[in-house]
Amino acid sequence: MKSILIWVAAMAAAASLASAATKSGQTESITVNGKTIAVKYSSPAVNGRVGKLFGKDGTIGGDPNYPVWRAGANAATALHTDADLDIGGLAVPKGDYTLFVNLANPDNWELIINKQTGQSGLEYDAGQDLGRVKMTMVRPPAPVEQLKYTLSNAGGKVKLQLAWENHVASVLITVR
Repeated sequence: MKSILIWVAAMAAAASLASAATKSGQTESITVNGKTIAVKYSSPAVNGRVGKLFGKDGTIGGDPNYPVWRAGANAATALHTDADLDIGGLAVPKGDYTLFVNLANPDNWELIINKQTGQSGLEYDAGQDLGRVKMTMVRPPAPVEQLKYTLSNAGGKVKLQLAWENHVASVLITVR
């Protein structure tokens, strides 16, 4: 009986950890005028690391490309667009890209649109950058446990938003 109780407790603990683990294969998409914009990413969990993720001494600070961050976990975050876009003032032709975020200034992130695709999240080549745009930063009312991208309608534009831990960063997109 005791071994059954230990097994049940171990399974419950494993299930609890799994629910707060990285979720791979997440996709957020929106269709505007028949054209799809999609972000494919892996979604890490905070897992009790509030205040310990960002910054030079944080968990992300250990990445080899810091202060450039893969803006997710595991594989690099992918952007696909069926339409030409204007992302925060940067012309982005239809196609496939990788998204990174420059965290050099913790209160003023920059979204990096990179032309290289299919790489791991730890492979970053600045020479492949299409460009960088400033993101609008706000603090969420409560910490965001699981990293989440959203694409939503915003007064004739699309709002791309990234929320995780104590950060919400967004940029407006115009479909051309």
